[in-house]
Amino acid sequence: MVVTDQTPAGVAELFAELESYLPPDRVRDIESAYEFAEQSHEGQTRKSGDPYITHPIAVTRLVAALRMDPNTLQASLLHDVIEDCDVTATDLRKRFGVEVATLVEGATKIERIGSPDTASADAETLRKMFVAMAEDVRVVILKIADRLHNMRTLQYVSPETQQEKARETMDIYAPLAARLGIWQFKWELEDLAFRYLEPEQYRRVASVVSSRRGERERFVHGVEELLRDALEDSGVDAEVSGRVKHLYSIHDKMQRYQADGRSFNQIHDLLAVRILVESTADAYNALGVVHQTWPPIPGSFDDYIANPKESMYQSLHTAVMGPDAHAFEVQIRTYEMHDVAEYGVAAHWQYKEESSKRDHRDEERMVWLRQLIEWQQEASGTEDFLESVKTDVFRDQVFVYTPQAEVRVLPAGSTPIDFAYRIHTDLGHQCAGAKVNGRLVPLSTKLENGDVVEIQRGRKSAGPSRDWLVDERGYLGSSHARQKVRQWFRRQLRGENITRGRELLERERKRLGLTTVPVGLPADLGYDDTDDMLAAIGYGDVSQQHLTQKLADQAPQPDPSQFAPSHVPVRGSPAVRVLGTTGLHVVLARCCNPLPGDGIMGYVTRARGVSVHRNDCRNVINADEHDRLVECDWGPSGELYTAGVQVLAWDRVGLLRDVSTLIAGERVNMVGVRTEEHDDRTTTLHVMLETEGGSQFSGLLSRLEGIRGVIIVSRADSQGAIS
Repeated sequence: MVVTDQTPAGVAELFAELESYLPPDRVRDIESAYEFAEQSHEGQTRKSGDPYITHPIAVTRLVAALRMDPNTLQASLLHDVIEDCDVTATDLRKRFGVEVATLVEGATKIERIGSPDTASADAETLRKMFVAMAEDVRVVILKIADRLHNMRTLQYVSPETQQEKARETMDIYAPLAARLGIWQFKWELEDLAFRYLEPEQYRRVASVVSSRRGERERFVHGVEELLRDALEDSGVDAEVSGRVKHLYSIHDKMQRYQADGRSFNQIHDLLAVRILVESTADAYNALGVVHQTWPPIPGSFDDYIANPKESMYQSLHTAVMGPDAHAFEVQIRTYEMHDVAEYGVAAHWQYKEESSKRDHRDEERMVWLRQLIEWQQEASGTEDFLESVKTDVFRDQVFVYTPQAEVRVLPAGSTPIDFAYRIHTDLGHQCAGAKVNGRLVPLSTKLENGDVVEIQRGRKSAGPSRDWLVDERGYLGSSHARQKVRQWFRRQLRGENITRGRELLERERKRLGLTTVPVGLPADLGYDDTDDMLAAIGYGDVSQQHLTQKLADQAPQPDPSQFAPSHVPVRGSPAVRVLGTTGLHVVLARCCNPLPGDGIMGYVTRARGVSVHRNDCRNVINADEHDRLVECDWGPSGELYTAGVQVLAWDRVGLLRDVSTLIAGERVNMVGVRTEEHDDRTTTLHVMLETEGGSQFSGLLSRLEGIRGVIIVSRADSQGAIS
């Protein structure tokens, strides 16, 4: 490329970058596109007064920084010629090929919709982004680069346009850059949008950061030197660099810390040090060196190498208490992981002379993009498409907002409680209620993309509820929040946890109709003694569902080896053995409806053979003629037994439908149902079932408690006179 005094600014730097990684023939192709774009935009200027061609040049420099392929680079130089010049897509296809023309057409179609409704316009913009991304993600990478340069020059447009573009950038473009893993774009987009959306806060954060810049730079330099020496002494070959986090990230943390009464100086990951190594083994070795050099801050370690993010981002994150009690963050990854972290999904198109060099990891990064094609084909319009991608486009993530319009990324299925814990641990502990989009909602409400969430603190700091840890109730959707709740209960007094655990265990024992707690239950749950088990149940390490299952499994089962002539199953009767007696007719008592797994006792009636009751049935306990009681146990199973269940719930439309659907899904027969309404707007469903008993029945009780609005589920007894 020949550069003269008339050559627009940035051209020399662009082609110097291209020549550093592309062969000469590819550079000449891009030079041809530049000459065509310059000619097409001749005479056009930007609002800044600069020649218009300076914009495509700047966008292409951003794309080149990602080491993108030649076709994308040509398209970035040409991305405005169809919209702003006398050029058609046919012209581009003839001159530069189908692929380049298609990329330019895709970028041209993604434009602001002239709708008076801002929300509708944003929705349509998002829809077009997703459609283009499904067809070719390079179109969206190009548009993000285009938006980044426009944000860099936003001072030349009206204040109204500044606000509009900044909001769109914060709501759409920055989250998309993050989802695609292009973090260097995401951070700058956030900072630029922050500058126009909240100018006072922006200046405040910038002032705070710059006021002690020299001190922080000296600190980072000292940490770098200490780390290099420590890594070298341990035989780890590494590259170490440090930085101060970007302004919007600092502002975000300042808001959270201020709400908690803490100062700017207490932000422990304001400073970050990055360690790059050759191999994964070196990364973990480096982590050990870091933790040996400075004590780690509890709860601050994340292993994204073993558990990569959806964008294939991999790194080890930790925070340590450094020299002079100054905390800082450390990120450790290999050079290959660093490329993915810097370029994100763009790494898939980084120029490689031989296509065979692309491996299966490139394809893994694109799996979620291929899914978009299916969503696009299935959706019939904008609303349908948005509904389908609302929770699926970021499959394991949802983007929600604080009342201050700050974006928070949560796992799909998260609730307001998860949101509160993501803001701050103490806010999660004190969460007493929530508003989503201005309306009060249950704390088990699943959050969706675009929701605005406001957390209401409790008047008393009573801490989280143990019910939050019951999976069936659906209060928590993230392991992060679940771990925070468990940590809180672990910190409580051991005696309190043991007491609570004993209460929960007794409730489950009675609900399952067991007379005693099985002796082997602690060992079966993985604990050395009963108190350890009770404490774990109390602070939620043992879920209610797991406890119920283990109790059912521990219930006495018949031993086939014990069958003898005196233990013969009774003719024409359920699978019950009357010990010491043969030839008697057996019926299951309707007063307590015993099921396999229950402890049982027989009562010899005058006309109906042996009536079998649960051991805790009051008709057996209060029987006057004890000599008519006979010992029984369960024989081979496989038959169905009748059992009653009572479901107490808040009355609502669809309650009976939800209960019957769940029962049918568990392959249990519902043979009868009766409803009983109460004055306090609750209702009781009396349901008769046919079940095999044991774990099937206990598991069903647990799952019924997970239905929305259900207060308690219990086994129903219709106590009456002994029969």
